[in-house]
Amino acid sequence: MSKIVLSPYERQRRTRGITVLSSLGILILAVFIVSMNTGFMRLSPLDVLHTLAGEGTHQQKLILFEFRLPRIVISLLVGAGFAVSGCILQSLSRNALAEPGTLGINAGAGFAVIIYISFFPASTTASVFLLPLLALAGAGLTATLIYFLSYRKEDGLSPTRLILIGIAVSAGIYAFQLILSLRLDPRNYQFVATWIAGKIWGGDWRFVLALLPWLLILLPFSFYKARVLNVLNLGDQTSAGLGAPVEKERILLLAAAVALAGSCVAVSGGIGFVGLIAPHLARRLVGPRHQVLLPACALIGALLLLTADTLGRWVLQPAEIPTGIVVAIIGAPYFLYLLAKSKA
Repeated sequence: MSKIVLSPYERQRRTRGITVLSSLGILILAVFIVSMNTGFMRLSPLDVLHTLAGEGTHQQKLILFEFRLPRIVISLLVGAGFAVSGCILQSLSRNALAEPGTLGINAGAGFAVIIYISFFPASTTASVFLLPLLALAGAGLTATLIYFLSYRKEDGLSPTRLILIGIAVSAGIYAFQLILSLRLDPRNYQFVATWIAGKIWGGDWRFVLALLPWLLILLPFSFYKARVLNVLNLGDQTSAGLGAPVEKERILLLAAAVALAGSCVAVSGGIGFVGLIAPHLARRLVGPRHQVLLPACALIGALLLLTADTLGRWVLQPAEIPTGIVVAIIGAPYFLYLLAKSKA
């Protein structure tokens, strides 16, 4: 069997991809360690090591294993899910401004969850595992509505029309959320208001177990479809000419993106901009090939959300800033920058 010889450009690109992914992994590990030491009840690095080794006090074990670690893991999972979802949506729509938040998918998923929380307690074990399904239903219905409103027989799916309709539908859904929240008692209203702002509210291992199966299926599936995304980026006519079933693959990938965003919204609230920023940063670092781009997006999204959550817990101690607000402080200027650069 002949050995495949890579060109110098291919070797350089592969080396760069490995270097970037390794560096992102090291940064995530560093922020992970800092996050374990951050909070109202401070644990020193030595206390964390003793607790991880089983030698900490009961209070230290409770803080680390029951409060901080589940939240850290959820932040990593949600960040990766939103980032990969945004990357798929940007590739399918060929629009640099597309992401689950701007397209209204987060709003649809959140609306379904808030309807349920308004009438039923969300703290029971059954509710925890039901929330991703409800969020998926809300996200799917919203994505279907936006797709049909955006599609025209004359010119197909216009990227500009897709964004504008997504923003309009999202605004309408948030209006309905506000109307619904006015009927709530003060305790539930406070929860819903914080949830809409984007707080990692699923703070125990049940929420990790509810979210993890979705990402264990959807993330590998998205990585597996990397070559298909490369082909679809060439345009519908070229993709069809290369033998790709364009509509079938587009629907499968769109469903994966919607499911990723919906399941993440169920435990994180209305966090936006992660799916917008992460793909852009990843493209600058590793280029447009989805075989490396998608894993880089997942790592950047995880790093971004974990950093935002850690800052939210640290800046105004003992008060806490919702993670979504911290991400918005970073993401809103970047969104305006992309909007100014867009020629559409």
